[in-house]
Amino acid sequence: MTSPLRLTDIAAQAQVSEATVSRVLNGKAGVAAGTRHKVLAAMDLLGYERPVRLRRRSNGLVGLLIPELTNPIFPAFAQVIEQALAGHGYTPVLCTQTPGGATEDELVEQLEERGVTGIVFLSGLHADTATDPARYQRLAARGVPFVMINGFNEHVNAPFVSPDDRAAARMAVRHLADLGHERIGLAIGPTRYVPSARKAEGFRAAVAELGRPVEDGDVQPTLFTVEGGHAAGGALLDRGCTGIVCGSDPMALGVVRAARERGLRVPEDVSVVGFDDSPLIPFTDPPLTTVRQPVRAMATAAVGALLEAVGGTPVQRTEFVFQPELVVRGSTSHPPAP
Repeated sequence: MTSPLRLTDIAAQAQVSEATVSRVLNGKAGVAAGTRHKVLAAMDLLGYERPVRLRRRSNGLVGLLIPELTNPIFPAFAQVIEQALAGHGYTPVLCTQTPGGATEDELVEQLEERGVTGIVFLSGLHADTATDPARYQRLAARGVPFVMINGFNEHVNAPFVSPDDRAAARMAVRHLADLGHERIGLAIGPTRYVPSARKAEGFRAAVAELGRPVEDGDVQPTLFTVEGGHAAGGALLDRGCTGIVCGSDPMALGVVRAARERGLRVPEDVSVVGFDDSPLIPFTDPPLTTVRQPVRAMATAAVGALLEAVGGTPVQRTEFVFQPELVVRGSTSHPPAP
């Protein structure tokens, strides 16, 4: 692993000097932890096996609970969280919930049995206002540090990391209004979930700012799936909406499918805006206009907050809110002429 050619390859991949790579490979001091991690990551990407002396003991296990893997935003979050944990010497343990499988409570119990150092909850029961938050109070009482992403709950003393869902909906509505759309609808997930409720609030406020009434059918709660978007999109199209804002990218793809089934073109007849901007979304047909969730910044902040708690910093009920970004692509345009 010490031939000049390989050193050059690793240095180029890690964007560091060959001397730095050499110091890492030989286990010498004087290399920052972040730089060391970059070199090890470069070795992994290039397919080099790490020397035995570079294999270090883990600082501990950290559980990562996510609801599913079918929505690509969740694997995107998981990847960044796992990278951040690994950079600090922790071993991530990914726990995915599936219908009929282990519940969140059961997964937490299993993680505790394995002596995890902490837990990251992503879009878990904490985001569901219909569930009992006492489970998290009991978890805190048992001394397990945790942090929560997407879904603020005022009854839980923990760090929360969220995108500004209200601002996301306002961005999407204003974009469509600026293009000339007057009938704008919202396809959203079940409103008992905090992110959905906040997006609905932002949508209603944005439409009201335009001086237009929001009728009951203009907001269609549904499932966070392609099928849910298909159903909600059909209902909004039947109401004459020419612009549709969605609570997730898969839902937006469902709306596009519903439009095409009616012989409508996207964006010539109907404009569609998603939410998340997960990795493959730029390659859809048409490329999807969406509101990007700042995954890397949010995931990094969540890991940082968790490790502060692990290090003994008193945990407070704080919500770190990150600003989303409108990414305009090919699924939005001016509405058709009357």
